[in-house]
Amino acid sequence: MSVNYAAGLSNFPHIHKGRVGLPEIFDEPDVLDEKITELVNLIKTSKYIVFHTGAGISTTAGIPDFRGPKGVWTLESKGLSPQVNIDFDEAIPTKTHRAILALQKLGIVKYVVSQNIDGLHLRSGYPRCQLSELHGNMFVEKCEKCGHEYYRRSPVSTMTQKRTGNLCLQKGKRGLTNCRGKLRDTILDWEDSLPYGDLENAEKHSKKADLSICLGTTLQIVPSGKLPLFTLKNKGGRMVIVNLQKTKYDKKADILIHSYVDDVMVGVMKGLGLEIPEYNKELYLSITTRFPDEKLKIEPKEEQKGMTETEQRIGQLDSSIKTEQKSELINETTEEILNHSNLGHISIHQLSENGVKKLNGNSSNSKRTLPDEKLNEGLTKHVKLEEKDF
Repeated sequence: MSVNYAAGLSNFPHIHKGRVGLPEIFDEPDVLDEKITELVNLIKTSKYIVFHTGAGISTTAGIPDFRGPKGVWTLESKGLSPQVNIDFDEAIPTKTHRAILALQKLGIVKYVVSQNIDGLHLRSGYPRCQLSELHGNMFVEKCEKCGHEYYRRSPVSTMTQKRTGNLCLQKGKRGLTNCRGKLRDTILDWEDSLPYGDLENAEKHSKKADLSICLGTTLQIVPSGKLPLFTLKNKGGRMVIVNLQKTKYDKKADILIHSYVDDVMVGVMKGLGLEIPEYNKELYLSITTRFPDEKLKIEPKEEQKGMTETEQRIGQLDSSIKTEQKSELINETTEEILNHSNLGHISIHQLSENGVKKLNGNSSNSKRTLPDEKLNEGLTKHVKLEEKDF
């Protein structure tokens, strides 16, 4: 899928997309060095650091920003479209993504709040439990029933939280069947509610932070853009902004740096005496799930190949039973199995009626319950722009 995902969003009045095309500002080299040194000292003396990242950290990966001179909304305002020759799955994490990962592994960075949907934080190996993706992720599908997230190796084929056609593979409460809830992509449209859990965690960590570092964002989208301000309400809380254009909160920043984000993070890592790790795609691939394009299809395990469908189902049921229950069930059903010549016509309930009753609570009236059905909740807060100019 092309990185110009914005073309898949609903039409939205351009006047509400914020100020675009502002001139870029570059600090003089000696001034930049001084500011980076100051930032390094802040990092060394801070105890709880949260990064807030925007589209500007992914431009060196070939993904256009939105409000820069050649940004998506900037070009759109001129009746033009961005010229990009890269797909999302071809983009790789930048030096900034990898530097943040290294700082997280050392315990220096406690949390990341991102407005980006390119998935590059996760694909760098950054842990999901320390990340809020407020606007979604092109590589993630989420179950509308149980809320489980699945990480894909390629971009999801749908956008704006549509059903993808895949089904949830998570086990139900009793472990006998899959949830089978329908999966949806996680990309928000313009006025969709932000994902409740991600926004709640973003607010919690922003309030807890004593240093918020904003990278590659003009902080125009709310509520995302206002989250760093929570840090300033803490006693001694500091905020740093690294961006090539003016932002709404420049006057509130303790350090304001105008330079390419990658250059700043390279300088920060050097000042801390740390190296930026190389990109290791296996860190992400190890947590991905593969789905078929059209329908749910589970390939049989090697030892199941050549077995009838009924035999495979019996094997799946058998593997879900605890060891002590398994032995008892086998003893009760072996004689019945041997008395049938055609396994392909035997019902699982005929073979192991007693065993199934035991699993369901030793009662013929026992009912197997699935997780409560609930859709992805969101706060009443929407992705919108602050109307005030800056």
